[in-house]
Amino acid sequence: MSTRRLTMAQALVTYLKNQYVERDGQQHQFFAGMLGIFGHGNVAGIAQALQENPDFRYYPIRNEQSGVHLASGFAKASNRMRAFACTSSIGPGATNMITGAALATINRLPVLLLPGDIFATRKVAPVLQQLESAFTQDISVNDCFKPVSRYWDRITRPEQIITALPEAMRVLTSPADCGAVTLSLPQDVQAEAFDYPEEMFERRVWIIRRAEPDAVSLQRAVKVLRSAKRPLIIAGGGVLMSEAAQQLAKFAAQTGIPVSETQAGKGSLAWDHPQNLGAIGATGTLAANRVAANADVILGIGTRYSDFTTASMTAFQNPDVRFINLNVAEFDAYKVSALALVADARAGLERLAAGLGNFKIESTYAAEYAALIAEWLKEDARLLYIESNGKPAQSAVIGAIWDVAEDRDMIVSAAGSQPGDLHKLWRARTPNSYHMEYGYSCMGYELPGGMGARLADPTRDVFVWVGDATYLMMPSELVTAAQEGIKIIVVIVDNKGFGSIGSLSRSLGMEGFGTTVKKRTDSGALDGDNFVVDYAANARSLGVDSVKVATIAEFKDALLAAKASPRTSVVVIETEGTRGVPSYDSWWDVAVPEVSTMPGVQQARANYEVARKRERYFFNNSNK
Repeated sequence: MSTRRLTMAQALVTYLKNQYVERDGQQHQFFAGMLGIFGHGNVAGIAQALQENPDFRYYPIRNEQSGVHLASGFAKASNRMRAFACTSSIGPGATNMITGAALATINRLPVLLLPGDIFATRKVAPVLQQLESAFTQDISVNDCFKPVSRYWDRITRPEQIITALPEAMRVLTSPADCGAVTLSLPQDVQAEAFDYPEEMFERRVWIIRRAEPDAVSLQRAVKVLRSAKRPLIIAGGGVLMSEAAQQLAKFAAQTGIPVSETQAGKGSLAWDHPQNLGAIGATGTLAANRVAANADVILGIGTRYSDFTTASMTAFQNPDVRFINLNVAEFDAYKVSALALVADARAGLERLAAGLGNFKIESTYAAEYAALIAEWLKEDARLLYIESNGKPAQSAVIGAIWDVAEDRDMIVSAAGSQPGDLHKLWRARTPNSYHMEYGYSCMGYELPGGMGARLADPTRDVFVWVGDATYLMMPSELVTAAQEGIKIIVVIVDNKGFGSIGSLSRSLGMEGFGTTVKKRTDSGALDGDNFVVDYAANARSLGVDSVKVATIAEFKDALLAAKASPRTSVVVIETEGTRGVPSYDSWWDVAVPEVSTMPGVQQARANYEVARKRERYFFNNSNK
């Protein structure tokens, strides 16, 4: 067997750049490169290996957390067919990545994390930034990655990567099990050499298989659907990740079953498809939520039934409702006591369509949901083009972006009040034009996530929507966008604080405590004048173009100029933070104190006790 003498870090980089994936006959190089910041834990290992491999591109970022967010945005926009590796030094550089790791794993996105670690020899311990334990020497801060990683390993000898890297790739390329993979790399081991087998560095293609449903479960699912009088489809992120939007549209047209969409699944059908009810759940439309309340069979496709999708288990009120879950992950397929179809979304839809044959829902049901869709579209238009004599409403800002955006342009967001309003109001024209990170809803994801989405597909313009509070979490990646020439269009909506939580606080009778950006007064309270931040000036100082506007007309002009520019642009607009979008028969369970001296909280608790009586358990009645 021929061998090549390399350091562990050199072997790792050489291996990564020769990994490919294939689905439906199409092959892609899996890794687009590496993101990171160098420190004493990786500068002499990973950094040197990258310098010797310029064909494996390195992107310097400004914060390790945002680097992982960028990688997640790239993987999501690539339908998990491509990924980035992320490197950091030991200590705070490593732990900065933990939030990003949680986001990637919760959203089932493939990201490879390569944090530096303390010396494997232990001879010079404690090293700078080492966490010591009085009970074991086999621990470092990198053990914190274990609960937020799908696969975790510590490489204490250079030859261990020969077996560790294939396991990492197995998880990263698994439709069911992918998420963050962490390989903890002691800094001395990174620099140690070993005679690696040449076969390790040959091109390897990992097949992304389309799992088929088993015959028995498929037969039972067809039987249940055929018996349904008021069936409903919930399209989740699995529809988009499996590139099954076309099959979903065909299935809906064949059966007449209406479709609702989760945050991750929005864009599975075009917004104006005659069977698209729109968003479902706590951030859902009146059409989807009213149909869901009375549905007798729910066909969930690629959804994990988060509390927002189910409106905290209050969305489905038919006492005899049954669930069929088509999901590539067995863990999700069995949720809500469903009849589980463990399969790829595209393959499963094709098999269900063949099994159902000429089945079609009754015309009275079709007419009912068509009327609800028409009612919703009128409400949608009212909110998108709502007039204002002062600061514009946030919904009007959404309407302006949508007017300017082209069919394949993408909007990216993650946290604050924007996800709820966008889920209801954004009119997704094409798959992957709506990019919402709502599994973790992580403030600070938006800028780097949008950059990752743009790197995944530079033919799309990417609109990144952040609130003022979210922007302050992670503005530094604007420097990376400018340095690397990654064009994004950033919309900063300034509502003078944490608008989403302020609204939630008020709904709980708490008057928005601690959610506004106000100066502290002599009384010690934060109830003074608004603290003014010049976000446009801040963005400009980080190397990008920026402008602040006051009206919707000025806002549209600024967006058009940003689209025409090759550079990253930031557009700031103040909105009226108290003009929200209705909840449309939905509810979200947020606990209210049982005991309080505040009348508002007391009333909120009384309302809470009534609302949570609608929460349900679901049991396996799929064979009825």
